[in-house]
Amino acid sequence: MRDKIPQSIGDAWVSNVIWPLIQIAIVFFVVLTIVAYLTLAERKISAWIQVRMGPMRVGPWGLLQPAADGLKLLIKEDIMPLKADRAVFTIAPIITAVAAIVVLTVLPYGADWATITNINIGLLFILAVSSVGVLGIILGGWASNSKYPLLGALRSSAQMVSYEVAMGLALMGALMFSKTLSMYSIVEAQAKDQMWYVFYQPLGFIIYFISALAETNRAPFDLPEAESELTGGFHTEYSGFRFSLYFIGEYTSMFVVSSIAVTLFLGGWHFPFIGLLKEQDQTLYVLASIVVFFAKVILLLWAFMWFRWTFPRYRYDQLMDVGWKWLIPATLANIVITGMLFIVGQELGFVQTTGDGRVEVVGVAGNAFMIGTAFLITIPATAILLSLINRRTRDFNLRAQRQLQLRRRQERIAAGAGD
Repeated sequence: MRDKIPQSIGDAWVSNVIWPLIQIAIVFFVVLTIVAYLTLAERKISAWIQVRMGPMRVGPWGLLQPAADGLKLLIKEDIMPLKADRAVFTIAPIITAVAAIVVLTVLPYGADWATITNINIGLLFILAVSSVGVLGIILGGWASNSKYPLLGALRSSAQMVSYEVAMGLALMGALMFSKTLSMYSIVEAQAKDQMWYVFYQPLGFIIYFISALAETNRAPFDLPEAESELTGGFHTEYSGFRFSLYFIGEYTSMFVVSSIAVTLFLGGWHFPFIGLLKEQDQTLYVLASIVVFFAKVILLLWAFMWFRWTFPRYRYDQLMDVGWKWLIPATLANIVITGMLFIVGQELGFVQTTGDGRVEVVGVAGNAFMIGTAFLITIPATAILLSLINRRTRDFNLRAQRQLQLRRRQERIAAGAGD
């Protein structure tokens, strides 16, 4: 008995402390390396779109450019505004970076031991912690005691309120199928259905991706920074290492929202025929699952960068209109229509509820029903509904408004002259 006690304690120590710490260290190294090279990828993609070469001087093909940029920011002079709130000014970028990095421990990077931890409220934890990052932006803009950072912080707070609601509601469609908040279980549910939820919820995926662009302050929703209007927005007064923390937080948040999209809509680490490796070699299967997961995430990150250099920036009134008049009503319509389709599918025998409470689509006919109705009913019905809701609203065209004001002024002058 005495021989077994130390052994059991030692095994528990290894499995619950040492091994998770090793996993966390590996994940942090890999993800932060990816984040560093995302800056190079962004510059390269922008160069290719604009028919340029991009960074080519530091290392072969410019591959050491992220190391040079990081070294430059570390040794660069750290300037603080004279009238800034020193404590809050220092803490703000740390909040943004830490909020994004903490979430990395809950993401499912692959099967079996490739996932650090699997908690039953994983998605709720991710949304709750990642939303704290905007506080760093708000505090940084306020603590700078400068007009441009303050305007950027106010924009960011309003943007977060507007688009975080749409982002959360867009995920509800996928959760209606999986019936769980566990990130690992959501992936396994898609594996059991042998179908990615993006085919059941195309509208939810589109709305989530648009909201993710806005939540991470990426173009065309980069109003909190808006270099042409606010110089640099909330981080105008930041330099050196503090400035780099905001960059780390932004690109890590891009990785996180892309990972959520891959997990909930694109099947996570699952891919056709990858399950055959599980029967042959478990380790090879886990490694393949990691490669598949990261490949999907990188594909979405490429889309983030492509959008930045393709679409022009929205005006702020347009930004609010898209969030409140279109995306939020669209997510609510998507949830209601999906629920109605569940009821119809159960009556027709295409949908059934399993013993664990998960919704299961039955056979090829069931998949055809859910996919067909998603594209042929949900999307058109939502578009028609939103068109009816917004039929009396008009785009705020500055030139048209100016012409209208001039006409009214002329009418008043004419009416006064007539009197």
